[in-house]
Amino acid sequence: PNPITERERFRDEGYLVLEEFLDSKECDALRARMKEIVENMDVPAHCRIQFSTEHEEQLKAQGSADYFITSGDKIRFFFEKGVFDDKGEFIVPREQSLNKVGHALHAYEPLYKSVTHSPKVQVSSWVLNITPHQDATFLYTEPLGRVIGVWIALEDATLDNGCLWFIPGSHKSGITRRMVRTSKETYPLTDFIGREQNHDEKLFVPAPVKKGGLVLIHGEVVHRSAQNTSDHSRQVYTFHIMESQDTHWSPENWLQPTAELPFPSLYT
Repeated sequence: PNPITERERFRDEGYLVLEEFLDSKECDALRARMKEIVENMDVPAHCRIQFSTEHEEQLKAQGSADYFITSGDKIRFFFEKGVFDDKGEFIVPREQSLNKVGHALHAYEPLYKSVTHSPKVQVSSWVLNITPHQDATFLYTEPLGRVIGVWIALEDATLDNGCLWFIPGSHKSGITRRMVRTSKETYPLTDFIGREQNHDEKLFVPAPVKKGGLVLIHGEVVHRSAQNTSDHSRQVYTFHIMESQDTHWSPENWLQPTAELPFPSLYT
């Protein structure tokens, strides 16, 4: 692909699909390792919370749980709704119970770390010239526009199993809502400032991608994924890259670097 054309498209639309970023064997290796992690996960009873993007559910399930707020430098498990019975036992197979595993696979799992810091990712971020829901709602920087999402399909992401949808160009309108930490003594541990705008459903454009494809996501572009209504899973590996030079990472963000795991450089 032409780097200049791809850069212009990303700047105009706020996202970019790059097919064949990983080959099939690389995707299968990442999925196999995740299967091992899930098979061996030990989930304390108090951690059997559900991860959602609905406003009230976010406050109750994410922000109010110390398990979530302290997961930035750990590998922890976040579940879909309705996967436990009233005793906290699984009622679906473990591999079908998870919404996501986060948030430090890039630091502690060698396969995931190698992909995160791969030359291909480095070149992609350089070509797009990073320097000059919306992810900035959760990962706020000053100035805005310094965060890019990297979303890698480990299986085909289709209209039926929950591919991403975008409003092209919406990254040019700023953000209207932020998730911030509250006082350490205040319950819940996070809250939202502002409210999400109502978006015309007709403006959303699907971005299906084949296994191994990459989607680059501007931190301010409005995007979502629909419910998986198929009989197939939709596994992805996703992480974020921030331009650190002349950038202020908000201390109000839920995710904070720690002494155990400071934000690593992409080029290490």
